[in-house]
Amino acid sequence: MNRIGADVKFRDGTSFLGDPVRTLAELRDLGFEGVLVRTLDEAFPTLDGGAIGEFAEEAARRGMFVQMGLGKVNPYMTAELPRVRDLGGGSYLAGMERMIGICADHGWTEAWTATGGYQHELPAPFCFDRFRTDVEWPHQLEATARFLRLLAPSLRAAGVRINLETHEEITTFEILRLVEEIGPDVLGVCLDPANLPVRGELVPDAVRRVAPYVNMTHLRDAVLVPTGAGPARFLAPVGRGVIDWPDLLGCVLAARPGLDLVIEGIGGSRAEMLLCPDDPDWRAAHPDMTDADAAALHALAAGFDDLVATGRAPSLASLRSSPPRAADHRRFLTESLSALRARVASCSGAPSRDLEDNSNAAEARADGSRRGGRL
Repeated sequence: MNRIGADVKFRDGTSFLGDPVRTLAELRDLGFEGVLVRTLDEAFPTLDGGAIGEFAEEAARRGMFVQMGLGKVNPYMTAELPRVRDLGGGSYLAGMERMIGICADHGWTEAWTATGGYQHELPAPFCFDRFRTDVEWPHQLEATARFLRLLAPSLRAAGVRINLETHEEITTFEILRLVEEIGPDVLGVCLDPANLPVRGELVPDAVRRVAPYVNMTHLRDAVLVPTGAGPARFLAPVGRGVIDWPDLLGCVLAARPGLDLVIEGIGGSRAEMLLCPDDPDWRAAHPDMTDADAAALHALAAGFDDLVATGRAPSLASLRSSPPRAADHRRFLTESLSALRARVASCSGAPSRDLEDNSNAAEARADGSRRGGRL
């Protein structure tokens, strides 16, 4: 059985649904079976043990699974998260280790993380950490790998694994290189398929690459819209975009049959993000991307008018309209829940030979890493 939960972002202890305990009640009323709290320190700013314990007990009473998010792991952007350093008494590493210990205490063994943020006030491409001008992206990846190596002993001792989101600044190729280097027993993947096109990746191909390592999800759909500057990605509820959900779920659940699935809603907008596959500098920053990938992304954007005409997607004006209200957040989540539940029910889950081989290889590497073997 695949339980379905919702990702909820907190700020200073409160989400759009209320405090952490109230959030559980609201999600259960909406039909969700679990929650991904992103992140632990945003939901519990002082890491108060009593409040965290009350939350854990309430989740257990309601029969809901809990997944937790931790701080991000790219040292070039962790200054944007000063509370984590404060919680570690001046050490960002110690702050992360403290949160890992709390996760272990409550049995929350799969934790979310990411390698960057999104700077809403900056123009493309500088809104993505990938295009920072003070440090090149390969150096950011090297620093991230060093930090993950420092974190790995604490993760192994605690029995906790952190999962890198397929976030808007990183590709699946880069994530997999980090997983292979650090070890799949302590580093996995949080799959957000709606972000994949932002980095020039086709969803089916990227999902097949990461499926054996997917331990968490941020599921939502996406539409690509042609603009004068290039295709633009907008978020959509599950089933209302260009993602082939039977293919995605068949692939992921073949590799990870009992996976708890989590839907991520919308934030302050439908998150318009620009792709520039025809720009030489943009393409140079994506060395794993092919001309065939670029052509396929353009073709998906060219089909946007058909999506609108058939009622599968709202108009561009609607996508760019005023910031969503609380009711819109709920509607996005519940529409996605209904669609995802139907698609999971209809998914056979019959694994292909390739996926079985990939999954077995990933498990073997994880077992070898746990025994101290070389990856």
